[in-house]
Amino acid sequence: MSKNGKNEKGVLADPTRLQPLDPDEKELITVVVETPKGCRNKYAFDPKQRVFRLKKVLPAGMTFPYDFGFVPRTEADDGDPIDVLVLMDEPAFPGCVLECRPIGVIEGEQGDNKGKERNDRIIAIQEDAHSWADIKTIHDLGDHFCCELEEFFVNYHKLTGKKYRVLGRKGPQGIRKMIKAGMR
Repeated sequence: MSKNGKNEKGVLADPTRLQPLDPDEKELITVVVETPKGCRNKYAFDPKQRVFRLKKVLPAGMTFPYDFGFVPRTEADDGDPIDVLVLMDEPAFPGCVLECRPIGVIEGEQGDNKGKERNDRIIAIQEDAHSWADIKTIHDLGDHFCCELEEFFVNYHKLTGKKYRVLGRKGPQGIRKMIKAGMR
Protein backbone atom coordinates (compact mmCIF):
# COMPACT_ATOMS: atom_id res chain seq x y z
CA MET A 1 0.00 0.00 0.00
CA SER A 2 1.11 3.51 -0.68
CA LYS A 3 1.03 6.28 1.91
CA ASN A 4 -2.45 7.33 0.74
CA GLY A 5 -3.85 3.83 1.39
CA LYS A 6 -4.31 2.86 -2.26
CA ASN A 7 -2.78 -0.20 -3.85
CA GLU A 8 0.14 0.49 -6.11
CA LYS A 9 -0.14 -0.91 -9.61
CA GLY A 10 1.14 -4.47 -9.67
CA VAL A 11 1.24 -4.98 -5.89
CA LEU A 12 -1.16 -7.92 -6.05
CA ALA A 13 -0.80 -10.70 -8.57
CA ASP A 14 -3.22 -10.78 -11.46
CA PRO A 15 -3.69 -14.35 -12.73
CA THR A 16 -6.17 -13.13 -15.33
CA ARG A 17 -3.20 -11.83 -17.34
CA LEU A 18 -1.66 -15.28 -17.81
CA GLN A 19 -1.72 -16.93 -21.22
CA PRO A 20 -4.52 -19.53 -21.41
CA LEU A 21 -2.81 -21.85 -23.91
CA ASP A 22 0.74 -23.14 -24.04
CA PRO A 23 2.77 -21.36 -26.71
CA ASP A 24 4.53 -24.60 -27.73
CA GLU A 25 1.30 -26.28 -28.87
CA LYS A 26 1.82 -29.18 -26.43
CA GLU A 27 -1.96 -29.20 -25.97
CA LEU A 28 -1.64 -27.87 -22.40
CA ILE A 29 -3.88 -25.24 -20.86
CA THR A 30 -3.19 -22.88 -17.98
CA VAL A 31 -5.51 -23.25 -14.99
CA VAL A 32 -5.71 -20.99 -11.93
CA VAL A 33 -7.03 -22.91 -8.94
CA GLU A 34 -9.81 -21.22 -7.02
CA THR A 35 -11.02 -24.04 -4.75
CA PRO A 36 -8.86 -27.02 -3.73
CA LYS A 37 -9.96 -30.63 -3.54
CA GLY A 38 -11.62 -31.53 -0.24
CA CYS A 39 -12.56 -27.95 0.62
CA ARG A 40 -16.01 -26.85 1.80
CA ASN A 41 -15.19 -23.21 1.11
CA LYS A 42 -15.87 -22.03 -2.45
CA TYR A 43 -13.41 -19.33 -3.43
CA ALA A 44 -13.66 -17.12 -6.50
CA PHE A 45 -11.13 -14.74 -7.97
CA ASP A 46 -12.25 -11.10 -7.90
CA PRO A 47 -10.55 -9.49 -10.93
CA LYS A 48 -11.27 -5.92 -9.79
CA GLN A 49 -9.61 -6.33 -6.39
CA ARG A 50 -7.23 -9.07 -7.60
CA VAL A 51 -7.92 -11.28 -4.57
CA PHE A 52 -9.58 -14.60 -3.91
CA ARG A 53 -12.85 -14.11 -2.05
CA LEU A 54 -14.91 -16.58 -0.09
CA LYS A 55 -18.02 -17.03 -2.23
CA LYS A 56 -19.89 -19.60 -0.16
CA VAL A 57 -19.50 -22.48 2.27
CA LEU A 58 -20.83 -25.88 1.29
CA PRO A 59 -22.94 -27.78 3.84
CA ALA A 60 -21.31 -30.29 6.19
CA GLY A 61 -20.40 -33.46 4.36
CA MET A 62 -20.10 -31.80 0.94
CA THR A 63 -16.68 -30.86 -0.45
CA PHE A 64 -15.15 -30.19 -3.83
CA PRO A 65 -14.18 -33.59 -5.25
CA TYR A 66 -11.11 -32.22 -7.09
CA ASP A 67 -9.35 -28.91 -7.57
CA PHE A 68 -11.61 -26.40 -9.32
CA GLY A 69 -10.40 -23.38 -11.22
CA PHE A 70 -10.53 -21.37 -14.41
CA VAL A 71 -8.72 -20.71 -17.66
CA PRO A 72 -7.34 -17.15 -17.47
CA ARG A 73 -8.30 -14.50 -20.04
CA THR A 74 -11.46 -16.37 -21.05
CA GLU A 75 -15.18 -15.81 -20.68
CA ALA A 76 -17.80 -18.55 -20.90
CA ASP A 77 -21.50 -18.13 -21.69
CA ASP A 78 -22.26 -17.57 -17.98
CA GLY A 79 -20.00 -14.48 -17.93
CA ASP A 80 -17.31 -16.14 -15.79
CA PRO A 81 -14.01 -17.55 -17.01
CA ILE A 82 -14.12 -21.08 -18.46
CA ASP A 83 -14.34 -23.61 -15.61
CA VAL A 84 -11.89 -26.49 -15.18
CA LEU A 85 -11.97 -29.45 -12.80
CA VAL A 86 -8.38 -30.65 -12.33
CA LEU A 87 -7.42 -34.20 -11.44
CA MET A 88 -4.07 -34.31 -9.66
CA ASP A 89 -2.20 -36.27 -7.01
CA GLU A 90 -2.51 -33.75 -4.16
CA PRO A 91 -4.72 -30.69 -3.64
CA ALA A 92 -3.30 -27.31 -4.67
CA PHE A 93 -4.28 -23.97 -3.10
CA PRO A 94 -6.23 -20.90 -4.23
CA GLY A 95 -4.15 -18.96 -6.74
CA CYS A 96 -1.89 -21.86 -7.69
CA VAL A 97 -1.18 -21.87 -11.43
CA LEU A 98 -1.15 -25.27 -13.13
CA GLU A 99 -0.31 -26.53 -16.58
CA CYS A 100 -2.91 -29.14 -17.45
CA ARG A 101 -3.73 -31.64 -20.14
CA PRO A 102 -7.44 -31.41 -21.02
CA ILE A 103 -9.15 -34.80 -21.39
CA GLY A 104 -12.73 -33.78 -22.01
CA VAL A 105 -15.73 -31.65 -21.24
CA ILE A 106 -18.89 -32.14 -19.22
CA GLU A 107 -21.42 -30.13 -21.20
CA GLY A 108 -24.15 -28.60 -19.12
CA GLU A 109 -26.71 -25.89 -18.78
CA GLN A 110 -27.66 -24.00 -15.66
CA GLY A 111 -30.58 -21.81 -14.91
CA ASP A 112 -33.65 -20.88 -12.95
CA ASN A 113 -37.12 -19.67 -13.85
CA LYS A 114 -35.67 -16.58 -15.55
CA GLY A 115 -33.53 -18.37 -18.11
CA LYS A 116 -30.83 -20.87 -18.90
CA GLU A 117 -27.23 -20.62 -20.04
CA ARG A 118 -24.48 -23.03 -20.97
CA ASN A 119 -21.97 -23.85 -18.25
CA ASP A 120 -19.56 -26.48 -19.52
CA ARG A 121 -16.74 -27.81 -17.34
CA ILE A 122 -13.42 -28.86 -18.81
CA ILE A 123 -11.91 -31.91 -17.14
CA ALA A 124 -8.11 -31.80 -17.13
CA ILE A 125 -5.16 -33.57 -15.59
CA GLN A 126 -2.26 -31.65 -14.07
CA GLU A 127 0.75 -32.15 -16.32
CA ASP A 128 2.89 -34.03 -13.74
CA ALA A 129 0.14 -36.06 -12.03
CA HIS A 130 1.44 -39.62 -11.60
CA SER A 131 -1.85 -41.25 -10.60
CA TRP A 132 -3.64 -39.95 -13.69
CA ALA A 133 -0.84 -40.34 -16.26
CA ASP A 134 -2.55 -43.13 -18.22
CA ILE A 135 -5.86 -41.27 -18.62
CA LYS A 136 -6.08 -39.80 -22.13
CA THR A 137 -9.79 -38.94 -22.49
CA ILE A 138 -12.77 -38.44 -20.23
CA HIS A 139 -14.05 -41.83 -21.39
CA ASP A 140 -11.02 -43.52 -19.76
CA LEU A 141 -12.36 -42.39 -16.37
CA GLY A 142 -15.34 -44.71 -16.65
CA ASP A 143 -19.05 -44.00 -16.59
CA HIS A 144 -19.47 -44.33 -12.81
CA PHE A 145 -16.67 -41.83 -12.08
CA CYS A 146 -18.07 -39.31 -14.58
CA CYS A 147 -21.60 -39.71 -13.19
CA GLU A 148 -20.29 -38.83 -9.71
CA LEU A 149 -18.64 -35.67 -11.07
CA GLU A 150 -21.84 -34.69 -12.86
CA GLU A 151 -23.90 -35.32 -9.70
CA PHE A 152 -21.60 -32.99 -7.76
CA PHE A 153 -22.35 -30.15 -10.18
CA VAL A 154 -26.09 -30.88 -10.05
CA ASN A 155 -26.08 -30.79 -6.23
CA TYR A 156 -23.80 -27.75 -6.07
CA HIS A 157 -26.21 -25.72 -8.20
CA LYS A 158 -29.19 -26.82 -6.07
CA LEU A 159 -27.58 -24.93 -3.18
CA THR A 160 -27.94 -21.68 -5.11
CA GLY A 161 -31.49 -22.35 -6.23
CA LYS A 162 -30.43 -23.11 -9.78
CA LYS A 163 -30.75 -26.27 -11.78
CA TYR A 164 -27.84 -27.85 -13.58
CA ARG A 165 -28.61 -30.26 -16.38
CA VAL A 166 -25.90 -32.40 -17.90
CA LEU A 167 -26.14 -32.34 -21.69
CA GLY A 168 -23.34 -34.79 -22.44
CA ARG A 169 -19.64 -35.54 -22.39
CA LYS A 170 -17.06 -34.93 -25.08
CA GLY A 171 -13.43 -35.89 -25.42
CA PRO A 172 -10.53 -33.45 -25.67
CA GLN A 173 -11.05 -32.60 -29.35
CA GLY A 174 -12.26 -29.06 -29.67
CA ILE A 175 -11.16 -27.80 -26.24
CA ARG A 176 -8.47 -25.49 -27.65
CA LYS A 177 -11.06 -24.13 -30.09
CA MET A 178 -13.50 -23.61 -27.18
CA ILE A 179 -10.84 -21.70 -25.23
CA LYS A 180 -9.82 -19.59 -28.24
CA ALA A 181 -13.48 -18.69 -28.82
CA GLY A 182 -13.76 -17.58 -25.17
CA MET A 183 -10.53 -15.58 -25.03
CA ARG A 184 -10.93 -11.94 -23.98
